[in-house]
Amino acid sequence: MMNLKGRAMKTEIKIWLVTTAHLEDGLWFRDEEDFKVGMNYVAVQAALSKVTVLVFILMSNHVHFILIGTREDALAFANGYKMRYSKHLRNKYGLKEFLRKNGVDLREIPLEDEALERAVAYVQMNCVAANICSHPSQYPWGCGAVFFNPALPRGTRLGAVSARSIKRLIHCRAALPDNWEIGEKGFILPASYLNVKYVEELFRTPKRMNYFLQSSFKAKRRVESGEDELPSFRDQIVMSAVPDLCRTLFGKEKFGDLSQIEQAEMLRQLRFRFSCNANQLARVTGLTYEAACKLLDSY
Repeated sequence: MMNLKGRAMKTEIKIWLVTTAHLEDGLWFRDEEDFKVGMNYVAVQAALSKVTVLVFILMSNHVHFILIGTREDALAFANGYKMRYSKHLRNKYGLKEFLRKNGVDLREIPLEDEALERAVAYVQMNCVAANICSHPSQYPWGCGAVFFNPALPRGTRLGAVSARSIKRLIHCRAALPDNWEIGEKGFILPASYLNVKYVEELFRTPKRMNYFLQSSFKAKRRVESGEDELPSFRDQIVMSAVPDLCRTLFGKEKFGDLSQIEQAEMLRQLRFRFSCNANQLARVTGLTYEAACKLLDSY
């Protein structure tokens, strides 16, 4: 009886907030090309899976999705995305099993008490909380610019593109709908596969969506923490500067070649030049948070 009940619960269609664990000592996406690959893999998973994607965002060291489907299908979507992107990391950087232990958290979102509205706002405000931009619509690696946008950008229909070009774009042989569109930045536009109508009907008006964005947990946390309102440097910019600083300051090729004293000085230089905190320094150098803090306080 218990097994049958558990099976019934697993196959019940619900709404899920899917979040990967934050990597403390590395990045999912190291440059713009990585983000483009990541965006296209969201589209691929949306086409191949049994879930409906409502919103998502790709951050430097983690990703968020809100999905409609069974728990099993939502988990399959997340694991499939990790598997595809892990292959990209292996091919480009030689990283093996980089995301294997990067856990996935699934939380059911109830349909009462405006829980879904708050969850949508929470996901979209990740980029604002990270001081990357002042509004989700300014962040390209998610769907913040999709909703209530009368000037939504249009792209080229996949049906007008050769199969070889599509395969090169999405790095796999998946068959995607002909009416989906590729944007000028080289990835499939989120409006092609998100259930935009569902989200807009949920909020009803742009003003109501903006209210939830501004009053979301991440927005409140940013104000309460007293963080600088100016956007900080993205992880990818700081990471790209590390090799140059290693050569300029120490005559060495990479951060791993530095002595502990030199690593400590490098962290201080990055903090001074890019206003990095310890979490960001750990991500861009591959150190643990504890190791970064220890180096900052030493020598």
